[in-house]
Amino acid sequence: MKCFVFIFSISFVFCSLFIIPVSAEESVETELIPGAVSGILMEANSGKVVFSKNPDKEVPIASMTKMVAQILILDAIRNGKIAWDDVVTVSQNASDMGGSQIYLSVGEKISIRDLFKGISMASANDATIQMAEVLAGSESAFVKQMNQKVKELGLKHTAFKNCTGLDEEGHYSSAYDMAMIARELVINYPEILEFSSVYEDYLREDTANKFWLVNTNKLVRFYEGADGLKTGHTDAAKYCLAATAKKNNLRFIAVVLGEENSSVRNQETMNLLDYGFNHYQMNLIKSKGDVLKKISLDKATEEKISLVPISDIGVITEKSNKKHNYTYEVKTKDFQLPIKQGDIVGKVVVKDGEKEIISVPLTVSDSVYQLSFLQLFGKSIKDLVSGNFAFSFE
Repeated sequence: MKCFVFIFSISFVFCSLFIIPVSAEESVETELIPGAVSGILMEANSGKVVFSKNPDKEVPIASMTKMVAQILILDAIRNGKIAWDDVVTVSQNASDMGGSQIYLSVGEKISIRDLFKGISMASANDATIQMAEVLAGSESAFVKQMNQKVKELGLKHTAFKNCTGLDEEGHYSSAYDMAMIARELVINYPEILEFSSVYEDYLREDTANKFWLVNTNKLVRFYEGADGLKTGHTDAAKYCLAATAKKNNLRFIAVVLGEENSSVRNQETMNLLDYGFNHYQMNLIKSKGDVLKKISLDKATEEKISLVPISDIGVITEKSNKKHNYTYEVKTKDFQLPIKQGDIVGKVVVKDGEKEIISVPLTVSDSVYQLSFLQLFGKSIKDLVSGNFAFSFE
């Protein structure tokens, strides 16, 4: 009997030498998205990554490519190059596009709004090609602009060969880069959510060719707080999704790549979002648009300008972490008139004690312009009459 116990003990020690310890992070990774080639969970405001699996792995990303096309389209609208109600004529090239589509026909007249709706909800290749031609003249020229935008965002694991995401050698991205592109959309172009959050809608609604759209992202219907963002599927990329949801002032961006089917893709994306909302909280310090500082101006259409953050200012912490002492400091930079809404005039820095946690760019609540000579003269007369004009005798 003693011999048996001795042999068992030796065997147990020997076997234990070959047990591979599993870290908590690895355990969470296996539990949350076991079917994904790669994935990530990012808090949108700060860009803080709270979970990742192979975040920089370069893989095909299918129609998630179109998020960069959407940025360029929204930028063109913001800059006045095009307008939502502009009507364009469909080209042969756009009409011939296969895959996901809204079935554009050659010579058809369609609005920019309907094309963008088709891209956002139906992931339409034909609508994307048509917008590429509207903005850049050709798909190849538009793809150059897309790659330039990626460089401006500082992303290092993305390269595009087309604007639709169809499989092509040398066309790839990563989970981290896709999350940062999604973050650029929801933070700097929040109007995207007006389109991506809609589950069903119609195109050509006032015509005989009324077309029913159903969002390819089913989370916007079945997951609380979900309002975007972009699905993808090709043979090489398999099933992909960049999703975003907001609850209690906390917005997460979840990306999964290389899933075997849409059901697993959706479930594992929800696993990521659940993990974020269950374990983290947002300590909101200031809301987007809150006036943080006022600056007096001379020779301007407004006597003072109000500095406001371009997004909510908040710090994400684990729900178990109750200790914090947040303060913020406003830092301005030199600027010249005119100043328009969206122009960056400084930043607000949030600290926990002496440690800098996050910084958010500042803009102005209203556009401010320099007074013309006649306006300056009129102001001087008004000040003189009201007694506000100061003379200096020395």
